[in-house]
Amino acid sequence: MDDEKPVLEQTTDAMSSAAEATKEAAKTAVKKVRKAAKRVAKKVTPKKAAKKSKTAKKAKKAGKKSSAKKSAKKSAKKAAKKTAKKTAKKKKKAKKSKR
Repeated sequence: MDDEKPVLEQTTDAMSSAAEATKEAAKTAVKKVRKAAKRVAKKVTPKKAAKKSKTAKKAKKAGKKSSAKKSAKKSAKKAAKKTAKKTAKKKKKAKKSKR
């Protein structure tokens, strides 16, 4: 410590230099973490995953086409069931009204 500088000035200089040092250390740490994360991401998602995503897209398209057909079939079946139920209810009501 310098005897020529006042104590307050010396402490403020020390604090500012410490703040700068921690700031720089944080920046370097963040850079290292980002690089490490990129490396891990490359290892975790190999080239095979890219091929899988293409096949997955094709499968989704095929699924959409078949799902449209399936929904049409389901709606037809549901309509047939509903009409059968309605006719059964009408017959019951007709029997009750005859009594």
